Amino acid sequence: MSEWWTYRLTSFLLFSPRTYYRTIELYNLDVWPAQLAGLAIGVAIVVLLSTRSARRDRIVPALLAVCWLWIGWAFHYERYAQINWTATWIGAAFALQSGLLVGFGVIGGRAVFALPGGFRSSLAIALIALIAVGYPLLATLNGRAWTSAEAFGVAPDPTALATVAVVALVRGRIRWLLLAIPLAWCAFTALTLRAMQSPEAFVVIVIALLALLQSFGGKRGRAAAGAAFTSRAASGARSRRG
Repeated sequence: MSEWWTYRLTSFLLFSPRTYYRTIELYNLDVWPAQLAGLAIGVAIVVLLSTRSARRDRIVPALLAVCWLWIGWAFHYERYAQINWTATWIGAAFALQSGLLVGFGVIGGRAVFALPGGFRSSLAIALIALIAVGYPLLATLNGRAWTSAEAFGVAPDPTALATVAVVALVRGRIRWLLLAIPLAWCAFTALTLRAMQSPEAFVVIVIALLALLQSFGGKRGRAAAGAAFTSRAASGARSRRG
């Protein structure tokens, strides 16, 4: 038996890069024009987050839940499982993520978005828009056929990345529960892409980190806003006493 330190990432790869991207290509051809529906959902999420609609806290999780459930069944269970035996369990995880979004976001109403305002809000929304609109362009940039492009709402990678960017804007600790599966998939797919020597591995890592930073940034922004409000209230009280 070979020593464990002799193994590399490629030792755990169950398929070739050509097989992987061919699977995506056939999937895209089978589900067309679902990619257009995914793009429409991505644009709708960007528009909703750009407004102050009271319904966005339930509509956005509902839209994401539909995407996660669809990918869990149509891609992981129906296609990816043919070349990767773990895809059946991954599909179940995607279905679980859909259930969490519905349970806590749509039904429970606990996925309350708190955009920090200013440049940080603009950056978060722009990142989501970039993932939804620009991620499919990576296929042609890396020399692959456009039919193997990965679209938001249909392919797992851009959907998970956009979900991280969206959920990072949710107020409170509930966001960490909703971030667990998307972040786990980002780590898994980054390792898979790295094993296939695809430069997209670094794209996934960079986008995921940028998206996740919005969560910490938003928290500091809310804390600063709260401190500023307290300071103004205290100043007002002192001036009234004076």
